[in-house]
Amino acid sequence: MTQKSGVRVPFVLLVEDEILIAEMVRETLTEFGFAVHAVANAADALAHLTGDEPADVMFTDINLPGDLDGAALALKAREIRPALPVVFASGRWALLERLRDFPNSVVLHKPYSLTRACEAVAGLLAPVTAPAKALT
Repeated sequence: MTQKSGVRVPFVLLVEDEILIAEMVRETLTEFGFAVHAVANAADALAHLTGDEPADVMFTDINLPGDLDGAALALKAREIRPALPVVFASGRWALLERLRDFPNSVVLHKPYSLTRACEAVAGLLAPVTAPAKALT
C-alpha cells in the first residue's frame, strides 16, 4: 500500500494491453481510492514486481501479447510475491474456468462493469480463505 495524505492506499498493478480498457479500469480504480500502475504486457508487470515497486493486488487480462498470458504471469508473479492476490479478466470464459481454483484470486468475465472490477479488487484486500469467486 502507498501513503496518500497519511492514509495507506492499496496499490493495484493493472496488466491490460487494450489501451481503452486499461484507461477506463485505471480511472475507475483511482476514483474508488486505489493507486494504480498500468502496464501492457507480462514482461513489464514482472519488472514491476521484481523491483521495489508496490503491488497489493494484480489485475490482469488473460490474453496478453508476448510469451506469457495472464495465467502464466500470475504463476510467475506468485514466485516473486507468494501472497499477491490476483484478479483475472477475460472474454474467453473457457480460459477463466481453469483459473477458478487459483488461490486468493477472482475471475472476472468480460464484459464486466467497472464497479465489479473495483469490488473484485476490494474483496481481495480482505483476508480470503475461500477459493476464487466468479463475478459476471
